[in-house]
Amino acid sequence: MSLISRAPTTAIPPDNVPLPRGYDGTSPFPPDGPAPERGGGERLYVTVTALIVVLPFVALGLAGWLLWGSLIHPADILLAAVFYTVTGLGITVGFHRGLTHGSYRAVRPVRIALAVAGSLSFQGDVIGWVATHRRHHAFTDRPGDPHSPYRYGTQLRGLLHAHVGWLFRNDRTSAERYAPDLLADRDIRAVARAFPALCVLTLALPFGLGWAIGGTWVYGVTALLWAGLVRIALLHHVTWSVNSLCHMIGERPFRTRRHDRATNLWPLALLSFGESRHNLHHADPTSARHGVDRGQVDPSVAVIRLLERPGWVYDVHWPTPARVAARRAWRQPLIHARQLTGAS
Repeated sequence: MSLISRAPTTAIPPDNVPLPRGYDGTSPFPPDGPAPERGGGERLYVTVTALIVVLPFVALGLAGWLLWGSLIHPADILLAAVFYTVTGLGITVGFHRGLTHGSYRAVRPVRIALAVAGSLSFQGDVIGWVATHRRHHAFTDRPGDPHSPYRYGTQLRGLLHAHVGWLFRNDRTSAERYAPDLLADRDIRAVARAFPALCVLTLALPFGLGWAIGGTWVYGVTALLWAGLVRIALLHHVTWSVNSLCHMIGERPFRTRRHDRATNLWPLALLSFGESRHNLHHADPTSARHGVDRGQVDPSVAVIRLLERPGWVYDVHWPTPARVAARRAWRQPLIHARQLTGAS
């Protein structure tokens, strides 16, 4: 899944490089063009990436423990939860299941509203996001995938790459190739052009609401911190975890294409609004429901059902028992954390 769009560079996009024959699923991907300058060597790059991944979670827990009652207020938590839910569902229901995979069709106001909500997540303009994700499905876990954790073979380095490192590569996905339908949609083009303004709005709204609720600018600043910056950081890392962890750790009850190692990772199900039921999604990408087994949490599907009742979304691709059974892989092995390092 894409984060912030980057301008084209002179590097050759991987989607223009023919796939090597006989890829074995474990070897590192071949080079796809000149790498961007990192200015401090590979070791420093990996260290900085690890800090970016780990420190936000550590800082969040420490700050919440130290600052409760002084620089964090109940209104901040409420606003953060509301903004996280709205922007997260904008990504999962709008960007992903709707615009990327066509799991349903939506009336124009709902289509635009979901595209705006997803854009408020700070994960890039809607057309770039969709193009990158479609490319991920076209080349899942093989050369051409923009954020496969197997880019460097079965190594921990690949996990860091899939989580956040891929964002720093000169690696542009062609919207003309992967999202021509959205380029032809004037409403979606307008939302994509408005992305910078929506980034400002997603920070300004918490600040303004916090000030209005608390009555002072201090409340506005703390709301900006928790319902703005921390909320964005948390949603980013949850989204990145679907790219990384949900291709390396978890269960694989459904068959996917060759080399596609998407998994179900239940601890992330609630925070990701059902997106971590990733194995079924890769087995049946157009399915509106990802958590199809008993007890599997999938909040996004509840929203789609709610929108379907008044006819705001329609032509929903609901999974049938026969379709699910046809994709079931009864002997698919469990992927363990020890495989991150290539252990047998």
